[in-house]
Amino acid sequence: MSASPDPIVFELFKNAIFSIADEMALTVLRTTYSGVLKDNMDYSTGFADASGKLVAQGLTLPGHLGSVPTALESIMRHYGNDMADGDVFIMNDPFDGGMHLPDIFVFKPLYIGGERLAFACTVCHHTDVGGRIAGSNASDSTEIYAEGLRIPPLKFYDAGRRNETLVAFIEKNVRLPVKVLGDLRAQLAACHIAETQFRELVTKYGPEQTKLYMQETIDYAERLTRAALERLPDGQWSFEDWIYDDGIDYGQPIRLFVTLRKKGGHMVVDWTGTHPQVKGAINNTLSFTKAASYTGVRSVLPQGIPNNEGVFRAIEVICPPGTVGNGVLPAACAARGLTGFRMTDCMFGALAMMLPDRVKAAGDGGNTGVSIGGYDAARKPFIYVDFTCGAWGARPWADGLDGNSHMFANMASHSIEITETEQPIQFLSYEFVADKAGAGKYRGGVPFRRDYRFLEEEGVLQVRSDRRTHRPFGLYGGSPGMPSENYLNPEGENRTLPSKLTMNIRRGDVFRHVLAGAGGWGDPLERDPAAVLRDVRNELLSPRKAAADYGVVIRNNQIDAAATARARTEIRAARGWREVPAVQRDDPLPHARKAA
Repeated sequence: MSASPDPIVFELFKNAIFSIADEMALTVLRTTYSGVLKDNMDYSTGFADASGKLVAQGLTLPGHLGSVPTALESIMRHYGNDMADGDVFIMNDPFDGGMHLPDIFVFKPLYIGGERLAFACTVCHHTDVGGRIAGSNASDSTEIYAEGLRIPPLKFYDAGRRNETLVAFIEKNVRLPVKVLGDLRAQLAACHIAETQFRELVTKYGPEQTKLYMQETIDYAERLTRAALERLPDGQWSFEDWIYDDGIDYGQPIRLFVTLRKKGGHMVVDWTGTHPQVKGAINNTLSFTKAASYTGVRSVLPQGIPNNEGVFRAIEVICPPGTVGNGVLPAACAARGLTGFRMTDCMFGALAMMLPDRVKAAGDGGNTGVSIGGYDAARKPFIYVDFTCGAWGARPWADGLDGNSHMFANMASHSIEITETEQPIQFLSYEFVADKAGAGKYRGGVPFRRDYRFLEEEGVLQVRSDRRTHRPFGLYGGSPGMPSENYLNPEGENRTLPSKLTMNIRRGDVFRHVLAGAGGWGDPLERDPAAVLRDVRNELLSPRKAAADYGVVIRNNQIDAAATARARTEIRAARGWREVPAVQRDDPLPHARKAA
């Protein structure tokens, strides 16, 4: 391209390309069948150039930042010289460009005048792709072969003709073929929208200018990313965190370890030292580890940088094969979302060492996956799939967000009314839980709980959660959040359940999940007593915890200033801090005081 492209024309073109990717995302939202797509919005869209380099990513999930480039590389490797107008490609194989089996990619090469100029890209989490557990998302599978239908890179359409053999094979191997095939049609519709709008763009700019401006969009993002990295300090920072277990070897912690090395306009995110891959299904693919890494770095860069290949050029991600962040065959990975979310929080920990005044504490550890599946009296299958998270770690300038999706997910919440209409489930509660947010000058986000009552004769409940003994860490004096909880029939037997489980349930059973509280930021004794009182009045904090964590004494719904001054003096003496701890994973006060 010329050294000085017309900035106005380029800006118009760039926004047009981004708009195509966003319109694709809205098309999926409007035409999909499944709640996990139309409510959770667990999907992404993108637009790539003729060589498969991502130019623009649409609305929805940061968790897919590394997915489209990796998957499209696989398509190019298999079919680079065997593509034609009317072809559409499909795949989900985690060991050949995919992430986990429910995430099915659909790619359509776009031809203008007989020349391939671009790709329309979609990836959607499908309600079910077969396997041993309804929803295909169990954390206790031990190899990929038990998790469902594994689709290698294939032609979904060949020169406009649908691959009926493949469609029949999918239909016979999934529990809800109407939804799965309907959602695949939504992906095809998004690709069709992209093709139509791209033709209009090429008509306006011409093929050569279109190619040049797509390349400039990528180069522009790289320049912005490197310039932003240049303004960050050079050096090396490391951080570790722990997943409670993999759902198979109960209580055996799994180490996450990341080292950031930054010099000039380049950053290396190195996961060497992370735990070897595990038996359970929480192993990541490298593309998802890349996505967690990119999301962390993007969170400290300025807004307005496009999400495309240019960003990825400036951020190098290393994760050795055979680790929980880069599993190799036959690694199970259906529940790899848990590890990706936890790796994002681990990134925040390392970035907080680099930029103490710009990075938040750990969130609730999201996201929790809940699947309930079975058959009704007529042997008709049902599957409910939900991913839920809702507590941000405290920020250096403000409290953590309450009831807001994890940054890595950007997911919406299922409608209670629609879910109860479509599924044999009744929600008995969906409410914030007091006394679980990590204390701090700025407190962590307050988590919520959900109670699910099962209404069908029998079914299978599958849960993927974490943050039990290894609580969401607090930063720079902030306390960790309280752990997550799972119970069966809390108003009856009140059986405590593990963090990851697959179990049979029967009519009337109630499952309760309580999210972990998010970590706090800053010394709790520096929190404005009026903010503590506000949380007490809003029933997010009890007077007992207000006194124990913040030294704020509240009587008759008012602050006792004299008693508060005395309590804070006592807490400072009991803590005995010589310096404010950068990271806190346990309560800073003796257990006796916490129980007071």
